[in-house]
Amino acid sequence: MQLKWLGSGASLQGRHAWAVSGLLALWLSTVGNAPFWWALWQLPEMQGARAHLGLAGLWAALSLLMWAFINAVVWPWWRRPAGLVLLIVTAVTSYFMTIYGVVIDPTMIANAVNTNATEVRDLLSLPMALALILGAGLPGIWWWRSEPRPLAGWQRWTHQVGAVLIGALLAAALLMLVFQDLASLMRNHKSLRYMVNPFNTVYAVGRLARAEQAQRQQPLQVIGQDAVSRALAPSQAAPVLVLVVGETARAANFSIAGYERPTTPQLQALQSQGSLYYFSQVQSCGTNTQVSVPCMFSHLGRTGFADSSVRYESVLDVLQKAGWAVLWIENQSGCKGVCDRVPQADTSRSQHPQLCEGGECWDEIMLEGLSERVAALPAERRAVGTVVVMHQMGSHGPAYFKRSPADKKKFLPECTNSALPSCEAQALRNAYDNSIAYTDHFLGRVVGWLQPQARPTAMWYVSDHGESIGEKGIYLHGMPFNMAPKEQTHVPMALWLSPAMRQHWGVNDACLNAQGAKPWSHDNWFHTVLGSADVSTRLYRPEMDIARACRN
Repeated sequence: MQLKWLGSGASLQGRHAWAVSGLLALWLSTVGNAPFWWALWQLPEMQGARAHLGLAGLWAALSLLMWAFINAVVWPWWRRPAGLVLLIVTAVTSYFMTIYGVVIDPTMIANAVNTNATEVRDLLSLPMALALILGAGLPGIWWWRSEPRPLAGWQRWTHQVGAVLIGALLAAALLMLVFQDLASLMRNHKSLRYMVNPFNTVYAVGRLARAEQAQRQQPLQVIGQDAVSRALAPSQAAPVLVLVVGETARAANFSIAGYERPTTPQLQALQSQGSLYYFSQVQSCGTNTQVSVPCMFSHLGRTGFADSSVRYESVLDVLQKAGWAVLWIENQSGCKGVCDRVPQADTSRSQHPQLCEGGECWDEIMLEGLSERVAALPAERRAVGTVVVMHQMGSHGPAYFKRSPADKKKFLPECTNSALPSCEAQALRNAYDNSIAYTDHFLGRVVGWLQPQARPTAMWYVSDHGESIGEKGIYLHGMPFNMAPKEQTHVPMALWLSPAMRQHWGVNDACLNAQGAKPWSHDNWFHTVLGSADVSTRLYRPEMDIARACRN
């Protein structure tokens, strides 16, 4: 074999097509599924001779199934590029499963599809390049240069269809032999079903495409046609609400919630003054931005949103129908459809010399020119009230060190490597905590913008989802919700009220502090926003409004 195996492919020149596709199947089922086999091997159920025999049977079945799959989709007309695609997809997904401890499901594919150039750049690293070279580059050279024995038209069909049938039947027979143990494994360890390459990717892409196609075929459903805003007395100034949508901030690292490091001194100072209330038991709607942001602004709640293929307007549309001025300011990768029908400003590509670096901007950029942006909104709407939504870059990973400017870094040294497992745990924690401390600084500046205004003002802050930073070998976010660790679903939420807003609401301090200890979720966001804006509609459910019981 020597160099010919990777170079000319002469050792396989003229070999039977089944042999060539069989070798590719063995590579994909073995090396390409290394994270799957390693996860299986680590399980306590995989100890003993019976378990090892079952593991061997599963490997043989997967190899046969892979062989059948390759012969079903890789035909001579597109043999070379199709094989390369399989190798690349398998290598990339194996890398992310190995390095970050994630699994590949429709949510993770949606994350990948909606990743922008900046986020892709943050993910690139030397270990990823090596994984691609070893997992796809070298076998890809062999695959490209190998040439199976040519077959006549009818023979080509019989050989490929025959391989599909033989591989599928033999795989089914082997799976039946290990079915009892396999079913138990998949039932007890659900994440395994999302780790079998490349079937996990094919399934996830198919599910996502079908769901998006179903949504595209549905017209946008109108909601809140009956929405009206409570009329203000002539002496009252129209209120201003700022809704800050955090990014990848987990409650576990907020010192206002009991975390041992001083990550939120600004919020705690406001809390000690009696103007800020923290809600310590809030659950997100999803584990990624693509799901959580549209879900939290929806009236459906998490379960209804997950089960629905229909597109609805958001709470921002309802606010506009009630006469409010609405502005969405984006400093990340988009509002995921929530802000499509309201005025928008994108600060993520600004060129500010102090607040932007390397093609992205820190969150304080959203405060630059904010007063002018608000003043540009229709005056008749501002006379009713103004809602400004700020979508943070926050703690978006894996490049946490980029989420805080140099003069705001409290915790050093930082991890500056996107391959997070290669970082020291303390350095990784430092980088993430610096991003939380910068969010605290940013929220303090938002309050600083609101405080001097001679009108009732308030700020609601809540993160879209949490983050894993190495617990149980898991990093980042995006795990299927029903198996996601708490770090990815337990999010921070805070409310700040100006003295004028406290008077406007007739707020009960003891009540709001008591609400802070109760369990809430993103399901409450839609109704809480409507209640905070004094908007009446049949959609509004007072019992879901976090602050309703505390307003007079």
